Amino acid sequence: MNTTSITRMTQALPSAYRARLLRVARDVTIRQGTRLFEEGARADRFWIVRTGTVTLDMHVPGRRSPVIETIGFDELVGWSWLFPPYVWQLGAEATTQVRAYEFDATAVRLMCEDDPQLGSAVGQWVGKVLAHRLQSARVRLLDLYAPYGSGSAR
Repeated sequence: MNTTSITRMTQALPSAYRARLLRVARDVTIRQGTRLFEEGARADRFWIVRTGTVTLDMHVPGRRSPVIETIGFDELVGWSWLFPPYVWQLGAEATTQVRAYEFDATAVRLMCEDDPQLGSAVGQWVGKVLAHRLQSARVRLLDLYAPYGSGSAR
């Protein structure tokens, strides 16, 4: 499956659900170099990138945090807000100036509880993003630290 269809909001969610979510979004500008969140901190919001790029990184004891993936246009930044205990599993930093839609996690979770069909669509989308990001983390860490890498051609 094309990962674009998994991670891009416009490809993953029907237009009616996108419109409902965007009604509760805030348009934000994030400066280059800004940390959006740190691994282990409380996950209380998420973003959809409009312009710019965000890198996801993972803490590795005794080493510099490796970049796991770079997130761009129309992609979801942050999935930990949907799953208890609502703690970030990765870190994120704006590598360029970023314009994004920012969402309050509690408000979106309440919308999803009130409308099970919306909740199912959002859960499916975020679950697919989560699976993709975990696979990206696995491949990246194997490339960096395993004796023979991940074995994937990059």
